Amino acid sequence: MPPRPLRSTRSLRDPRVTLITSDVTPVKVEPPSPSSASTYTSLRRATRSVVSSSSSRPVDLGSYAYKPTTPSPRKRVKRESPAAADREDDPLVKLEEVPLTPISQLAEAGPSRPLTPRSNKKPMPQMALAKPHPAPARWEEQYRLIERMRRGIVAPVDDMGCERPRTTTDADPKTLRFHILISLMLSSQTKDAVTSQAVTNLHITLPGGLTAESLAVASPETVQKCIDKVGFWRRKTEYIQEAARTLLERPGDLSGDVPDTIEGLCELKGVGPKMAFLALQCAWDINAGIGVDVHVHRITNRLKWHKPPTQTPEQTRLNLQSWLPPELHKPINPMLVGFGQVICLPVGPRCDICLLGKAKICPSRVANVKAEGRKEVVYTFTAEDEVKMEVIAGQQGSAKVEIGYEEEGVKQELLEPGMRRVDEVLEVLDEVDGAASI
Repeated sequence: MPPRPLRSTRSLRDPRVTLITSDVTPVKVEPPSPSSASTYTSLRRATRSVVSSSSSRPVDLGSYAYKPTTPSPRKRVKRESPAAADREDDPLVKLEEVPLTPISQLAEAGPSRPLTPRSNKKPMPQMALAKPHPAPARWEEQYRLIERMRRGIVAPVDDMGCERPRTTTDADPKTLRFHILISLMLSSQTKDAVTSQAVTNLHITLPGGLTAESLAVASPETVQKCIDKVGFWRRKTEYIQEAARTLLERPGDLSGDVPDTIEGLCELKGVGPKMAFLALQCAWDINAGIGVDVHVHRITNRLKWHKPPTQTPEQTRLNLQSWLPPELHKPINPMLVGFGQVICLPVGPRCDICLLGKAKICPSRVANVKAEGRKEVVYTFTAEDEVKMEVIAGQQGSAKVEIGYEEEGVKQELLEPGMRRVDEVLEVLDEVDGAASI
């Protein structure tokens, strides 16, 4: 009997189930009821049992209530103060009204403690050091070489310096002193040529020339137009006009005149120690100290005249005044200013023509300086025309000074009795070479 054919039938509920039968009788599959069957057949295996809504239990919300965690035994428990506990009991913050004291009653009662009065006066400059600075080793030789180089060059300070205003050819001394003061006040952070032109503009523009009266009543716009080339011209406009009004308030014949004391000059707004000392020297011929500007401050530090190096011009002034002879306090400023404008420049000093560098007595000299492509410096001094001095002791307490110039072939002999010190010989050299003051 031949074997019966096998028939496979796939389940509609689960496609992975296959029924294999040997009878040929067709299997009758009943369609699923509409209530229990879904509209589509899912191929994904069910992972969860479907729970009908009728068998669901109500959710206990109390099990989801917040429960504080048990504190760790390692952590310190923060103890609350009784005041904090009271605040927790009271849901609202209580506001308490504090009575305010009127300002009039505070003024009548006075301050609770004495207040330190604040002075509007500027501090006066220090005049001397408690411990003098020692004099540098070779400062005299360096000073004489710089002085000789200054005689052979023409610097801007020589023609347009603050002590030489070009506006007072026939003015009275009072007006000259006022022009010197205004020039000094405008010279800060400004070149000499610009300062000189600004003073000339004021003298030409203001009615009656540049005086304390005309400057005090002039409009700020007019003054600013005259000095708008100088540094910080807006601030300096306020300074010079306020200084003119202050000078006019002086009593009697002193009205409008420049003070002749350091205290009176430093009380003017915009006048510092450097301007005060230079004003006394140039306007009143009073030698009260050294006027130190950026050139004097830079060159003296390059020469190692300060140990340790000074950081401010005031420190430089106090050091110089402690050891420099008083007769050199006035000429050292124009001498070093002109030397710094032409030779010892702030950037790129001309050590190639400086006699200090050639004599190797400048600690800050720069070797192998190239002059190609730089501004030409007009000077008349050379290293070959150095003055040779021979002091020959003579009989009966006299000394013979022989001065020779190799280039010009000029030879002079001066007999001066009693010259045994070096400073006396240098005075003779000053008389032969020219005026000592610059």
